[in-house]
Amino acid sequence: MAKEKKLKNPKRDEQARMLDLLRSILPKVAPDAAFADKIYCAFEAELRATNRVHSFEKFCDRIELPNLEPKTLDEVKQQLAAGFGDADLEIEPHESGKSLMVDVSLPDGTQLHSRILVRPLSEAGSDEQDVTLKFVPFPTSLPGDPELIWALAKRENMSNDEAAIALTKIEDDFWASKTGQKLIRDRVDRSFPEFIARVPAGMLGDSGLKRHYKMPEPLKVLRGGPKKN
Repeated sequence: MAKEKKLKNPKRDEQARMLDLLRSILPKVAPDAAFADKIYCAFEAELRATNRVHSFEKFCDRIELPNLEPKTLDEVKQQLAAGFGDADLEIEPHESGKSLMVDVSLPDGTQLHSRILVRPLSEAGSDEQDVTLKFVPFPTSLPGDPELIWALAKRENMSNDEAAIALTKIEDDFWASKTGQKLIRDRVDRSFPEFIARVPAGMLGDSGLKRHYKMPEPLKVLRGGPKKN
């Protein structure tokens, strides 16, 4: 478990500390528990949105764009479609001819904007597609409880940020699906634990993710030895 904790993003650790601090302060300045919870949720949602924008920009930065020819633009759009599924995608070459403007509209209404610079292909770029990519551990946790870890897996060519983008999108798509809407009507809590326990393996696999274990269970980091009866 110690190794898994080292893999976590320092930025997310800092955000988790901020959320913990906010949770401890809110009851003092907002005695109304429901109102305090709304503030906490809004702050957590804003952090999540900021992380999504940052990850999207890094995702675009990894896309190679040697030129702005129609064939190349089609390939770029395919890569974006693979990462964002049924989101509305718009790409448009900048008038300078040196970059490509990218606009993505997600099903939940989120708008993402970035640009990809025209730059030469990497020498090994054409060979990477022939390699069978393996899955590697992708331990995840929520900002509010960083010690509760889900041992997922991702394709080895995906960065943690790219995997986080994919996982966030899959969660949004799952709750927006017929199955997800039925679960909500059945009063199932719309939470990450419920999502990861119920999401079809195919939805994860299509985006390069999977459950690291056949029956995923949250892993708890214990602070001390077992309690005596």
